[in-house]
Parts: sequence; structure tokens; C-alpha cells
Amino acid sequence: MNAAILVDGYAEGGSDGARARLELFWKQVSDGARFSPFQRSPLDILLGRWTLDTSPVFLAFDLLARVFSPYDLNPRGVNPLTAILANCIDFKRLANAPIKLFVTATNVHTGRGRVFRNEELTPDVLLASACLPTMFQAIEIDGEPYWDGGFAGNPTITPLIRECASIDTILIQVNPVERTGTPRTAQEILNRVNEVSFNATLLKELRMIAMLRQVSDPGSSEGARWAEMRIHRVASDMITGLGASSKLNAEWEFLTMLRDEGRRSAEEFLTAHAVDLGARSTLDIDDLVVQV
Repeated sequence: MNAAILVDGYAEGGSDGARARLELFWKQVSDGARFSPFQRSPLDILLGRWTLDTSPVFLAFDLLARVFSPYDLNPRGVNPLTAILANCIDFKRLANAPIKLFVTATNVHTGRGRVFRNEELTPDVLLASACLPTMFQAIEIDGEPYWDGGFAGNPTITPLIRECASIDTILIQVNPVERTGTPRTAQEILNRVNEVSFNATLLKELRMIAMLRQVSDPGSSEGARWAEMRIHRVASDMITGLGASSKLNAEWEFLTMLRDEGRRSAEEFLTAHAVDLGARSTLDIDDLVVQV
């Protein structure tokens, strides 16, 4: 959703347009959740925590979600993001935008990822790409049900190599790959299981790319692209302190804090590696092959 909104905003008004459209989208999300039952408890607020770990409603929903499915709790399949996406994105303009988009959703029947491109994007495609199966009903596209694309590609990197001119790929990490300490509570364990599951597809694809770089024939056009590929990563240590329940926190103060942390992390990356872009990789993915 962020990518589609950014690209559409950029197509309309350049960098300023992209920033303004992202601000509009997240403000509407926050406004829509103003009266949501998912709110931080007084204890979380008092301790300055952004999680909902002690919220009675969140704890009740967490238990219900293990017994009842979204088809039981939300039989009509209502999703407030549908209207927000339709209001924030001009999908006709997005289809012809100058920036290429590759959005992945996972086919529930086959378990395979399907990559949707600019001209195929609709509100349903974006909802499918972020459809967590314990929270939302599967989204039907062309007669097939789809779940979150993270199960099959998080993100799918191959199209960036085969269909784009740039050799550099910058990953924006929103889930921690590594955590110190062993999770012990039920929530901590479930949170870490989800992180490992979603990161597994990314690590597997990076490992495949590293191996292809080592064995590709630089004499062929495609082989040269794999051999020359450069990988970078923008990450923040702050996200390791946020539990899974924080993903249901739509407070505007929290969302702007994440925005500002993202900008800080990007500035930190550019300060350290601006000269490396277009020159060399700053993320060593060859180490992933050694670990196998």
C-alpha cells in the first residue's frame, strides 16, 4: 500500500506529491481508528510503551482469533481500508506511472506468490497483499483467494533484476531479522514465529541471488545483471523494541514517530553509504551462502 501510494503521488506531484499522499493515507487510517477498541491501556501509556500487550480488548481478540476465524467474526468481510485506498490512489494514473511496481500476494490454493504489476493493481490487490489470514477473509482475485504476499515473497526481488534498469536494490527492513534473548511468553513466541516465517522467504531469495551471482555467466546479458547486482539495506534498531501488538496501534503520534524514525534511518544510511550507491553492495549476502 505504501508503495502504490508513493508511486501514484510521485506521478502526480514528484517527491512532494509522494510525501503528501502518504501523509494523507496514514492520517485517514489514524482518523478511522480513532474509536477503534484497539487502544493502549493506561499502563502502556504510563510506561511509554507503544504496544497493546496489556490492552484487555487486544488480549480478548488474540484469544478469539485462535478459536474463531474472520469468517465467523466478520462474516460480511468489511475492511475499512477499501474506501481509504480508493480515496487516496488514482488507479488509472498508477497504471501508467513512471515507477514500476511489483506487489505480491499468496494464492491460498497453491501457496505460490503472484506478482501484480502497475496495470493490474486495484484496491483488492493491495488488500490481498496485506491480508493476514487470522484477521481478514481471503481476498478473491480472478476467482482465486489470496493472502498476504509475505508468505511467498517478502518482498519478491527477482522482478527488480529482470524487469528494471537499475542494478542497485535497497531493502527497507520493517521486521527484525535477528533478536537477542529467547522468547518466553506466549505472545513473544508467536511474535517471533511470525517474524521468522515472514523473513524466511526474503533470506531464501537473497541466498538464491548470492548463488546466482557466483555462478552466472557475465558474458550473457542476464548473467551480467545477476553478477553486477548490488544490495543495500535501511534498518532501524528501534523496531526490535516493538512487539507484534504495536501493528494494531494507529495513533497519529505513533505513526509520525515511525515516519520520523524512518527518515532518521534513511539519513543515517545515506551519510554512511551515499558514495556506495551505484558502486558496490553494502549488504553482504554472500555470507548467507556460507551459512548453508
